[in-house]
Amino acid sequence: MGLLQQKLSKYTVPQKIKEQGLYPFFRAIESEQDTQVVINGRKVLMFGSNCYLGLANHPKVIEAAREATRKFGTGCAGSPFLNGTLTIHKDLEARLADFVGKQEAILYSTGFGVNLGAISTLTGREDYVILDELNHASIIEGRRLCASKDFKYKHNDMVSLEKALKKCDPDKVKLIVTDAVFSMEGDTAPLREVVALANKYNADVYVDEAHSLGVFGKNGQGLCNSTGVTDDVALVMGTFSKSFASIGGFVATDHDTANYLRHVSRAHIFSASLTPGATAAVGAALDIMLAEPERIEHLWALTNYALKGFREIGCEIGHTCTPIIPLYIRDDMKTFQVVHELFEEGLFVNPVISPAVASDSTLIRFSFMATHKFEQIDYAVEKIEKVFKKYNII
Repeated sequence: MGLLQQKLSKYTVPQKIKEQGLYPFFRAIESEQDTQVVINGRKVLMFGSNCYLGLANHPKVIEAAREATRKFGTGCAGSPFLNGTLTIHKDLEARLADFVGKQEAILYSTGFGVNLGAISTLTGREDYVILDELNHASIIEGRRLCASKDFKYKHNDMVSLEKALKKCDPDKVKLIVTDAVFSMEGDTAPLREVVALANKYNADVYVDEAHSLGVFGKNGQGLCNSTGVTDDVALVMGTFSKSFASIGGFVATDHDTANYLRHVSRAHIFSASLTPGATAAVGAALDIMLAEPERIEHLWALTNYALKGFREIGCEIGHTCTPIIPLYIRDDMKTFQVVHELFEEGLFVNPVISPAVASDSTLIRFSFMATHKFEQIDYAVEKIEKVFKKYNII
């Protein structure tokens, strides 16, 4: 056994959870992504998906992916910088830029790669990157790769953000990066206040709209749109693995910034292009999003219904106001036990345990799609109440 293997063999946390029959990760789904999925031949209700508009199995999305694959093949065999740019890539970039109200958009092969590639590229050694402490891991990794000075501010705390801005050299670039919707907590960033401070201190703002596109704003155009700050935000980032029912991501900005990223961002230049099928699926999902605003309306009806239900049974759900509802348990082992028992009751939910969060902040991440039914939420609330009472959580 080599030294590397010797070192890594000491990591036995997953094995210990498996020995107890409580391991909840990498559960293989045998069916399409829908409100009900099949795991080990058994049907369970899916409340752990980010497919907010329920489009992953929509016939028009599937057919668009098939047609693009027939025309362009299964892959591009190269990066956008060289041989990997297709006409459908350029068409989608133009549509997305218009959708989020920016001059230009750039496609990346993954949403993680957008934040990794853009944030690590935009600022220099004498500049500053300022992050909300609960930003997504991809933002954190992007910051780690850049040589800039960095500050973290307390979650959604504008006093803390202003203190960080005051520490910065006023003549250097200051990039404030925040999620629009925080992916575990389900709350939203106070974008108007963030923009006001950015304007006061001559800073720029980068907003990750991964969990807000398709959910907030006119026709799902995002939180920047719904709060009226689009023109004051320098960069808008989005992913395709949520409301757009595909894979990949993009960043939208002005022509000058886009030109720089296209020629300097390594995650863009040195990654193979988004597949034709995935690209076309995004375009079809965007068509549906624009043509069927009732999907978003129903998603919000479900959201408000679920929030009311969880509050009535006494669940601690924090400050969420979105289709992401954290059900706090605040104990690692109890979280594993609850997720296991809920699965036995026919519910697929996601555990969030340390080190993703502090051990006293563990939770179940409950989320749903516009295609869910009210009676499915009723069933979920009933079973969660039963199991939570068993473990003295409520």
